[in-house]
Amino acid sequence: MTEYADNPMTEAAKKQYAAEKEVADQIRAEYASRMRGRPTPTQEEIDHTMLGAHITMHEDDGSGPEPWAPRQLEAGKGGAYQTRHVAAAPGPARPAQQHRPPAAPRE
Repeated sequence: MTEYADNPMTEAAKKQYAAEKEVADQIRAEYASRMRGRPTPTQEEIDHTMLGAHITMHEDDGSGPEPWAPRQLEAGKGGAYQTRHVAAAPGPARPAQQHRPPAAPRE
């Protein structure tokens, strides 16, 4: 067991150490609560990507929705509106126009 000198400096150091340890423990607890879940992408996903795999959707990391990201709403099927369909009207076939006059015959 470690022995310390019995003087006011040692007592002050022990008190300061206890106070700093309490603050550090609080910071670690707050960090742990903020970092719940798993990292995205995971190391396995990174390794697969490095080997040429293409990831189309990540596995949920358990952190929930981001508070700053807007909610994405999707329209339900069979909405009460019509979309427009535009197509060229059929017409008579026309010959292509030349953009420059024909070349003069060579002599």
